[in-house]
Amino acid sequence: MKKVALTVAVLALGLAACETKTENAVENTAVENAVESDAMAADNAVDNALDAAGNAVENAGEAVDNAADATADAADNAM
Repeated sequence: MKKVALTVAVLALGLAACETKTENAVENTAVENAVESDAMAADNAVDNALDAAGNAVENAGEAVDNAADATADAADNAM
C-alpha cells in the first residue's frame, strides 16, 4: 500500500511540474508574440515615415521646379 501511495504522490508531483512548464511555455509564447508584433509595428512605422519623408522631398523638388518655371515664364512675359 505504501508503494501505491508513493507512486501516486510521485505521479502527482510530475503532473504538477508538467502543468507549470506548460503554463510557462504558454506565457513565453504570448510574450514572444507580443514582442514580434511590436517589432513589426515599429518596422511599419519606420517604413511609413521614410515613405512620407521621400514624398516630402519629391514634392519640394517639384515645387522648386514649378517656381523656376514660373519665374522663367514671368521673365518671358516681361519682355
